[in-house]
Amino acid sequence: MRRSTLLLVAAAFVCALPASAKMPWVKEAQKLGFNNVENCKSCHAGEKNDAKNLTAMGKFLMERKAKEKAEKIDLNWLKDFKK
Repeated sequence: MRRSTLLLVAAAFVCALPASAKMPWVKEAQKLGFNNVENCKSCHAGEKNDAKNLTAMGKFLMERKAKEKAEKIDLNWLKDFKK
């Protein structure tokens, strides 16, 4: 009985983690002062978080990455993003 209770509590804890955790990009953007970035949907549209289905913000970042010939996206570019 005690073992099953422990397993149940552990399973509940593990299931709760993804709901409260933030993606590293979101955390970094907020740390830089871009509080309008609330979750993955700020840049990604639809169910899958892929580079093919992006919001205006996501498209802006991808276009800027290509323009700068950068290896990765720099979230500081968001200061130039206009809705």
